[in-house]
Amino acid sequence: MSEIPTAAQVRKTLADLANPTDAHHLQRFFKTGDGDYGAGDIFLGVRVPVTRKVAKQYSALPLSQIDELLDSPLHEERLAALFILNARFAAASKPRTRDDDARAEMVELYLAAVRRGRVNNWDLVDASAEHIIGPWLLDRDRCLLFELAEQDSLWERRVALLSTFTFIKAGDPSTTFELAEILQRDRRDLIQKALGWMLREVGKRVDRTALTGFLDQHAPELGRTALSYATEHLDPAQRAAYRAMR
Repeated sequence: MSEIPTAAQVRKTLADLANPTDAHHLQRFFKTGDGDYGAGDIFLGVRVPVTRKVAKQYSALPLSQIDELLDSPLHEERLAALFILNARFAAASKPRTRDDDARAEMVELYLAAVRRGRVNNWDLVDASAEHIIGPWLLDRDRCLLFELAEQDSLWERRVALLSTFTFIKAGDPSTTFELAEILQRDRRDLIQKALGWMLREVGKRVDRTALTGFLDQHAPELGRTALSYATEHLDPAQRAAYRAMR
């Protein structure tokens, strides 16, 4: 019988791969200074592709050990935990062997981590929300996303928005638009970027006229960043017209 992996083993593997030069760069890139959105976060200096390989190596990590890693002060340990959780959720979501009890347990673990502030940088949110919350809610009531969007937490709000990427890819922009109406006045940069990104993806993947119909009504309320992202693939005249509405 193969040995069940532990959080301690993941930590040691990541620590052996740490690069102080990369750690310094990542601490600056992810805004970890006082007053920044990532204040206090600590990086080992392990690049994302390498962290993915480590996560694949420990794909059988029990949920309790994943949760332990999510409470780590080290960014790459939390990211590895999320990559492992994504893979476990995808495996439990296969049509022929779908296990909704297992999926529900993983969703609760993930949401608990989000709510206690452990999915707390944009890369952590973007690497997980559309792979866990989005698929879970694809054929369910989506009130959870509106509960998250009503919180003041930057990360809970971004989770709500990024979860809708799953729906967009399935051809349904409705929840993205509903959340956009709630969050359009949030001028925090990471909300503006997420909002504009999701709106842009509606135009790219679903229906450009659906995007322009939303912008016809809401461009005046959108921040400059969100509007710039949302209109990125429109022609210059359309972009200028929407900017003039602000």
